[in-house]
Amino acid sequence: MVLSIPVNVQKELVDVAILDKLPTLKPLPKLQIAPPVLEQCAEMIRQAQRPVILAGYGCLQSAQARAELRKFSDHLNIPVATSLKGKGAIDERSELALGSLGVTSSGHAMHYFMEEADLIILLGAGFNERTSYAWKQGVLNPSKIIQVDRNVAQLEKVFKADLAIQSDLGDFLKSMNASCVPQGLEPKPRPDIAAFKRRIDQQNIVHDTVIFGDKFALVKTLFARLEQHFDEGIVLVDDNIIFAQNLYRVKDDDLFVPNTGVSSLGHAIPAAIGARFVLKKPMFAILGDGGFQMCCMEIMTAVNYQIPLTIIMFNNQTLGLIRKNQHQQYQQRFLDCDFQNPDYALLAQSFGINHFKIASDADCQRVFELADFHQGINLIELMVDQDAYPNYSSRR
Repeated sequence: MVLSIPVNVQKELVDVAILDKLPTLKPLPKLQIAPPVLEQCAEMIRQAQRPVILAGYGCLQSAQARAELRKFSDHLNIPVATSLKGKGAIDERSELALGSLGVTSSGHAMHYFMEEADLIILLGAGFNERTSYAWKQGVLNPSKIIQVDRNVAQLEKVFKADLAIQSDLGDFLKSMNASCVPQGLEPKPRPDIAAFKRRIDQQNIVHDTVIFGDKFALVKTLFARLEQHFDEGIVLVDDNIIFAQNLYRVKDDDLFVPNTGVSSLGHAIPAAIGARFVLKKPMFAILGDGGFQMCCMEIMTAVNYQIPLTIIMFNNQTLGLIRKNQHQQYQQRFLDCDFQNPDYALLAQSFGINHFKIASDADCQRVFELADFHQGINLIELMVDQDAYPNYSSRR
């Protein structure tokens, strides 16, 4: 989208009272939840043996929702999965965290929904094509469904809910925690999610459905070190999506910003630069080499204004998603996806920023020993096999 404002309009003086007429600047009205609705919701949870929560982006948009969700889940022992945009709604190191639900995820959440759950509580999740595995019917059936969303247009947009509630997610969860939970809504037996994940991982090995094979060992090492290195929160602005979605567990103080929707390549670097003006945390832009070549000159903005930024770029000399689809669906008839990369060390030198190349575990360790993630501008280049493909199909 391009917004063009003529120069003469830019020079006009306006009365600040005009801002009161802009509906987007007005606070949203508070939506009251009728007590019988809360009681009906509580009764459905009471009758369920293995409820599960799907937390979407609405849980991140609501100021109170993350803290209230944690209370709700911990008190009732209800495991939580997230949509891709909802990743971080719960600390993913929690014993009740199932990870992301969706076509590019490891499958833990999907198997729990299909094999274990008898009640699914959707909180601010639109259940789009990615989350629903391209509208796979079995993900929600035969479970009962409670759907809560601030946006009434999202309610029952994709499926028929047994109970649909229009509410801010923070308000809803706070009401449940304040009324229904203390009034006799007993905790469920605590599920052993770690054991469940191990079982699914073993099944994936047997059926050759492991999403990342041995060729991705270095990528796994990088994200494991990234997760362990910071006690404070960090921000991940992610073009690549699939690696961090599965290999990085978002903590309470982290912010994960995936490039969803139109998913324009190259979004991560300029978006991370803009975010760093507001969020004074270690800032990471994650993307592939194809997206990097579309936006790399934005690095000069970070240099000019001394904006701390770390870019993690996966170098496989191809548009990985395009090549994967051509490998899976077109018998490896590759067309216009491979390319020649420049010398990224020289490119970083020309910007006057730090460059690190990761081709081994020792290289990865060196990065976390030497890189200044708080005040420096870093380009981390991680080498990936061009013929390494994540084992999932988007059916596109």
